[in-house]
Order: sequence, then C-alpha cells, then structure tokens
Amino acid sequence: MRRKSDLPSKLCAHCARPFTWRKKWARDWDAVRFCSERCRREARSVRTEDRPR
Repeated sequence: MRRKSDLPSKLCAHCARPFTWRKKWARDWDAVRFCSERCRREARSVRTEDRPR
C-alpha cells in the first residue's frame, strides 16, 4: 500500500493548487494539467473570453 505522500504531485494550471496522482490518470499523467473538471472548464472559458472578436 502506498501512502498519499509518496504519490507524484503537480500544480494546477488554473488555480495553482497542488494535486496528487489519481488512478484514473495513470495512462496520461503527463498530459494532466488541471486538478478538476471545474478548473478545466473555467480555464477554457477565460481563454475564449480573452480573444478579440
């Protein structure tokens, strides 16, 4: 059994909070940038709102 402190962690690209590895991210841990679905959605909306029309 691994302890949570032994798992790899990253900083969220949107909220800059640390988050740790989850089993569902095992296949694409290198591509994971956001800690949650909410951060992913908000980052997309901020990016599209900043674009000039």
